[in-house]
Amino acid sequence: MSDVPLVLALALVAVAGTATVLVRDPVRQSFLLSLLGLALALVFLLFQAPDVALSQLAVGTALTPLMVLLSVRKVRRRARDERREEHE
Repeated sequence: MSDVPLVLALALVAVAGTATVLVRDPVRQSFLLSLLGLALALVFLLFQAPDVALSQLAVGTALTPLMVLLSVRKVRRRARDERREEHE
């Protein structure tokens, strides 16, 4: 098996992981976290671990970023409501 796809996938993991850490907006971080999960699923698939790849696809690409987005939404809504109450 050629190592080129694996090296490219690992490079994508490194770039996505670094970008996730460097971005300061939580919404953008969640999208980059989803991309990181997708890249990791690809790496697991290339290592011939389809069961781990499917788990990573479900959890790392969909559920974790969704929980982050919902948490950010709740925190922002709560802060907006508190500001609104202060002005009343």
